[in-house]
Amino acid sequence: MRNCRSYPRLAHRATETADSKAVMLDFTSALYLGLRHASSSLRPWSQLTSGRSAVQGTCISRSQQRVTQALANLIGCEQAVLGPSTLHLFWDLFGMLARDRVAIYLDAAAYPIARWGVERAAARGVPVRTFAHHNPEALARLLGRNASDRCKPLIVADGFCPGCGGAAPLAGYLEAAREHGGRLILDDTQALGILGHAPGPQARYGRGGGGSLRWNQVDDPDVIVVSSLAKGFGAPVALLAGSKAMVERFEAESETRVHCSPPSAAVVSAAEHALWINHTRGDDLRSYLARLVFWFRRRLAVLGLSPAGGLFPVQTLRPVVGFDTTRIHRHLLQSGIGTVLHRPREGLGARISVLITAGHKPHDINRAAQLLAGIFDGRRHATTLERDYENLGLGFGIV
Repeated sequence: MRNCRSYPRLAHRATETADSKAVMLDFTSALYLGLRHASSSLRPWSQLTSGRSAVQGTCISRSQQRVTQALANLIGCEQAVLGPSTLHLFWDLFGMLARDRVAIYLDAAAYPIARWGVERAAARGVPVRTFAHHNPEALARLLGRNASDRCKPLIVADGFCPGCGGAAPLAGYLEAAREHGGRLILDDTQALGILGHAPGPQARYGRGGGGSLRWNQVDDPDVIVVSSLAKGFGAPVALLAGSKAMVERFEAESETRVHCSPPSAAVVSAAEHALWINHTRGDDLRSYLARLVFWFRRRLAVLGLSPAGGLFPVQTLRPVVGFDTTRIHRHLLQSGIGTVLHRPREGLGARISVLITAGHKPHDINRAAQLLAGIFDGRRHATTLERDYENLGLGFGIV
């Protein structure tokens, strides 16, 4: 990998609102390592695209070949191929595998983009069954009940779930898949760039940033990994990796590689830059990020709050009786703290997530924690908070 002209430019922690020009502390970005890839830091390109489809091998640059092989080596697979997005790759992958005699077993909390690929296979007649989240025993029972259909199982799951803060039990999934001659398909977008091999007290996320296979010490040709680089590595491009035979079949049978444009030279250059940063500074960035997350959780623990997410940089506040989540989100926003308001797939009401990145500083964590303390630290804050909401025209009541 080449020497780049500058160190990574970390994500800005603050933005300005168009109306008030007030400084906004941003906890909404999934650029976990804070990588931005300004054009001045990238290898230059003479044109964005060749005008050829990806299936025409002559259009693959040497830079893309280097990036692809480096990514395969990083995550622990024989070979890889790049795609514009995980949607392109899942669409092709499940379209291809639907031609085989297979059945799909879907982790109940799998991310929507993998689900959209599964839906394509289902539309072509592939049986789809769902099993309890992170429960290999439930998967094994389900496989046993359906063994008579003689379909090879495809186990589909996320490598890491930010919702519960847990890594998928890959060993259990693989054991169940092998027993029935199947494969494991992972969406590893959350883990790539964050988790790695040899986790320990000095490296809470592990080392290298290779993702779930490295974290779980898994080296198996029956695993297919699909991952975006847009989160941990900050490059809007995706990869599919696995055995040499599987990747070569994918390249031969892919439909979007015929009918859609390949990744542009710009995003390939950004991926190359990300790999260089990861090689030279990645473990330091991950160590710093883990300390920030630990400090945030420690500050909230004083309030009796325990966010979901473990030490992963996505910290989701659990509902507190007497507090309206949507109004708290608005209060944070009006106070200069941007967070993510969302609804979990299980539909249990709105949640607030705080996304911490290596672009934040300890005083950013302190500011967010202090504001949350003012909201949650006992009923003595209720009058002040209620007055704030009245001033905002939102209304607020303590149950």
